[in-house]
Amino acid sequence: MIEVENLTVAYNGLKQQNTALQNVSLTVPQGTVCAVIGPSGCGKSTLLKVVAGLIKDYKGEVRINGGAVSPKKLRIGFMPQNYGLLPWQTVADNIRLASRIKDGWTEAKAAKMAALCQKLGLEDLLARYPQELSGGQQQRVSLARVFLLEPDILLMDEPFSALDAITREEMQDVFRDLWEAAGITTILVTHYVEEALYLGQQIVLMSANPGTVAEVMENKWQGSRSWKSSQEFFVKGQELRSKIKAMGAGA
Repeated sequence: MIEVENLTVAYNGLKQQNTALQNVSLTVPQGTVCAVIGPSGCGKSTLLKVVAGLIKDYKGEVRINGGAVSPKKLRIGFMPQNYGLLPWQTVADNIRLASRIKDGWTEAKAAKMAALCQKLGLEDLLARYPQELSGGQQQRVSLARVFLLEPDILLMDEPFSALDAITREEMQDVFRDLWEAAGITTILVTHYVEEALYLGQQIVLMSANPGTVAEVMENKWQGSRSWKSSQEFFVKGQELRSKIKAMGAGA
């Protein structure tokens, strides 16, 4: 479980202090995917960095499974928008990286990696380097790395936004398959309304200037593409877009 209570984060600008998040409160139940959506500048990425332990200067409380955020004690999987792959390491070394740092390398991990690579279609790419891969292939490598880590929580910062529409839908399905098997508590930042409706059991709508939680909604469309052609799904998507536009930007 991820609990955020009255979180406020401010940055020092050249002339004044800028508040990125103000009094943000949010609970993500264990084993849930929470999709966070909102206009640009509403602090979505800042929220992720606080939960990841990358930002430590804030007011309020952030707890993971009832305790303080501690990257040393917890397994925190973080997937940035640019996939976070090291260009000087092979695909195999990139996949192993987080697990080797956290646990060292074992035969059990090697077996799990082999199974993940087979599931993700990466077996023939292990000797290549990231720059030799397509965007979708790089995303598969990033997913293999984070799921091999077996994290306590998973934080995803617009991980599919750089992909074309067809590849993005394919990678959403790949993620769902992996997530359903692992049941990892996940916060997914996205600016695609349909992605939030497909992947998020819980949808958090944020407003900007400063960033606050405007609405938290349970989502009955999560996990089913059959809804996409329905009038009800279309209306819900338009409703979310209208709310985001009213808060300062389109989606």
